[in-house]
Amino acid sequence: MTTPTAADPLAPARAITAAGAGGRAPVLAARADLTQPASSIAHAELLATAHGIYEATINGSPATESVLNPGWTVYESRLQVQSFDVTEQVRAGDGQVELSVLLGRGWWNGDFGFTDAYANYGEDNALLAALVITYQDGSTQSLVTDETWTATDSPITFATIYDGQHEDRRLAAGDPRPVRVAEIDRATLIEQASPLITRHESRRPEKIWTSPSGRTLLDFGQNLVGWLRFTVTGPEGTEITLRHAEVLEHEELGTRPLRSAKATDHLILAGDPAGETFEPTFTFHGFRYAEVTGWPGELTAQDIEAVVVHSEIRRTGWFESSHPGVNQLVENSIWSQRGNFLAVPTDCPQRDERLGWTGDIAAYAATAAFQFDVSDFLHNWLIDVQAEASLPPLSFVPFVVPDILKLRSHGDDPVADQPTEKPTAIWGDAAIWVAEALWNAYGDLDRLREEYPGMVLHLESVERALSPTGLWDTGFQFGDWLDPDAPPEDAAAAKADTGVVATACLVRSARFAAETARLIGQDSDARRWQDLADRTLSAFTDAYVQADGRILSDCATVYALAIAFDLLDEGTREQSAQRLAEVVREAGYKVSTGFAGTPFVTWALSETGHIEDAYRLLLEEENPSWLYPVSMGATTIWERWDSMLPDGSINPGEMTSFNHYALGAVADWIYQVVLGIRPAEPGYRRLRIQPTPGPGIDWAKGAYDSAAGRIEVEWSRDRDGAFTLAATVPDGVIADVLLPDGMQQEVTGTGERITVA
Repeated sequence: MTTPTAADPLAPARAITAAGAGGRAPVLAARADLTQPASSIAHAELLATAHGIYEATINGSPATESVLNPGWTVYESRLQVQSFDVTEQVRAGDGQVELSVLLGRGWWNGDFGFTDAYANYGEDNALLAALVITYQDGSTQSLVTDETWTATDSPITFATIYDGQHEDRRLAAGDPRPVRVAEIDRATLIEQASPLITRHESRRPEKIWTSPSGRTLLDFGQNLVGWLRFTVTGPEGTEITLRHAEVLEHEELGTRPLRSAKATDHLILAGDPAGETFEPTFTFHGFRYAEVTGWPGELTAQDIEAVVVHSEIRRTGWFESSHPGVNQLVENSIWSQRGNFLAVPTDCPQRDERLGWTGDIAAYAATAAFQFDVSDFLHNWLIDVQAEASLPPLSFVPFVVPDILKLRSHGDDPVADQPTEKPTAIWGDAAIWVAEALWNAYGDLDRLREEYPGMVLHLESVERALSPTGLWDTGFQFGDWLDPDAPPEDAAAAKADTGVVATACLVRSARFAAETARLIGQDSDARRWQDLADRTLSAFTDAYVQADGRILSDCATVYALAIAFDLLDEGTREQSAQRLAEVVREAGYKVSTGFAGTPFVTWALSETGHIEDAYRLLLEEENPSWLYPVSMGATTIWERWDSMLPDGSINPGEMTSFNHYALGAVADWIYQVVLGIRPAEPGYRRLRIQPTPGPGIDWAKGAYDSAAGRIEVEWSRDRDGAFTLAATVPDGVIADVLLPDGMQQEVTGTGERITVA
């Protein structure tokens, strides 16, 4: 035991590591006598972080219910130090304290990245920790990591996030051996900034059956993220294997979309007659279905459960309507956000990827901020965006944050080869669009100020990439990624011209950066970014917009962006809106947009008077459409409009996920337009209630726990067209109520329900 410093309890600690025998995960431990009776303890706190992931126990009890600690940040710049109240665990030690920590690979060196990238931050895992005990008389003592600790081996013989966790319970821990001092750069240490990752619920299988090949399959009824947990009794040496997948194909587990990720857990029993509990907390899987082999005896639904795991984000938004398909679509969006908001906002949670793709969250951030309180989660990620973009040799927002792809050891994926200058629209715009979504939802000026440098990094990188014409028509662009007309093998082959998409996005981003600069008192910057927006808009208009309102490449995405981003004068806007409606009708109301256009196409229609077309687009069920996956039994948002084909076979593309939230960005329009809850000022300091009914939905109701308080809206329309609205407005908040017939009134909220007919 040592005496901690008041300023930095971790100062006396040294990072330690130990190699496990045969690759087994090590258990690092230390023990000491308390200097005063346990009853004299006023408070005990564990401070810890790791290169890798860790699980700490004190006197045999978990130090925290959180898992996968300390999460994933830009480790080169920001490594979170977590703090846990462990007073009760220390008091239970009867005069002694034993701190034991299981150390795993996690995101630090778990061979991350796709196409066999094997991207790792370093070879060694390491732990840095301090247990600080404060007695009632004010004295303290601490147990810190140093060379006096010892190591033994856990039963975990292998554990990575992609491939799963393997345990052999027959293996002995072995004699304690010395640890080795390791290196953790203390300049990277920060206080815990992102929400903890926790277990949230568990689900029993809804069905257990035998597949045509004789495999035992389980259906949990919901595509989720987490792991399986069970307690089992069986003979020594019994081997139980668990495989995971999101879908079935040909009545068997559909594992091809996992690519190289094995997503397989493996347990060998020691033969304990009291039973053995298995919960693989050093990995996670995206799955609805599981295959179990080697189970001793008959497997029943009461024997096994799926544990749902994600970052601690609080549900804030609810929606229900007369249309079951739309209700399921919204529920699918909720579940996709839950599964992909795990440490960072990931693209998918199941295959050999699970990376913080910037384009996905750029498209989805407004939806995310309605469904859950993401103020801490996404703000922390935006600070990571700044940190990553500031690391040499980068000087732009990379495609993924944290950008582990830059550390790949081999592989031939060109997306991973990032030169010094290669900003991309939408993906890079996440530095601005996500901040804009948070500003609108929460109205936190201090945080907007902290996020502003990331906006500057992005815009300065784009300025250097512009062509002499002022257009952003140079370099690689993802463009309208996953346009449904693109072939399965080429997701970037969209109808929308990439220069049109990128240049339109730049106008939007520069405008919000100018607004941000004004808000935080950076007047010269405000003029700079407004000038950039104006010059870019002029170049966009000259190069891409015709006198009759047609826009280069004449597809739904380019019209949606031009209208939603306010790039057109009044006359041209009306012409372009008419053309957008024509394009949507010509497509038979099937979706024809990808990542760029999908979040905005219904907005562009409804805001220009084409509400019937917007509703018909939303409610279409034939492929491609938002409701086609629902008709196929989807319980999360798919990566592709047709991730599963109508015959039940998986899309032949190499890139196919059944849990990708980006195309669920239409939920933002559902909440704001169909339900009618909109912020009139940032943080809902002033509110607009404007439900806009359309064909196919007779009633809707929902709620939003805003930064200003709870908002509830319920509306219905009878067969004669009579419209009724009931709403609850937070106390003291002014709400502008706009009815479908054009009537308006101002209401000051009292927290009580009001009815308007």
